[in-house]
Amino acid sequence: MKNTSISTKTNATETTHTLIIASLMAALTCVGTMIIKVPTPTNGYIHPGDGFVLLSGLLLGPIWGGLAAGIGSALSDLIGGYFIYVPATFIIKALTAFVGYFVFVFMKKVISSKTNPAPVIISGITGEAVMVVGYFLFEIFMLATVNGSSVQAGFVAATAGLIPNIIQGVFGVIISTVLYPLLTKLSR
Repeated sequence: MKNTSISTKTNATETTHTLIIASLMAALTCVGTMIIKVPTPTNGYIHPGDGFVLLSGLLLGPIWGGLAAGIGSALSDLIGGYFIYVPATFIIKALTAFVGYFVFVFMKKVISSKTNPAPVIISGITGEAVMVVGYFLFEIFMLATVNGSSVQAGFVAATAGLIPNIIQGVFGVIISTVLYPLLTKLSR
């Protein structure tokens, strides 16, 4: 007869460990988003939180990483008073981590070197592209709907947010590229 109590304890321990790391990543994402804010002309701000969004996906996988990234980022918008962005931020940042994870896994198969940062960089660029496009589409919809203007006017207004979001994405890729090797060494 197989001893299932040992495997149940192991699964419970692994789940608890994953939940703790996901909670920590959500908190780091929230704090990283709120602590350093560089205001943009579109009433948003550039922040280092995207580095933690990407790290959430790389370290926790698509589901837990997506949840940590989405919850931490949405919580930051909620606390910061950007209420209209909360649902969109949750979805966009969760997708950023989700896509980043799968690109990372693919790139690790293509580039088998453990020290080559290319998988982290390429997955970060891809994940951040999701963020830039996601906010661009949301802002077209939001600006056209909230202002009662046309989609074309929303498109023009949303274009102003592209450069700040790209800059934020670049910082996210740099932060995740620097921190990923350090965090993986600590976890061993």
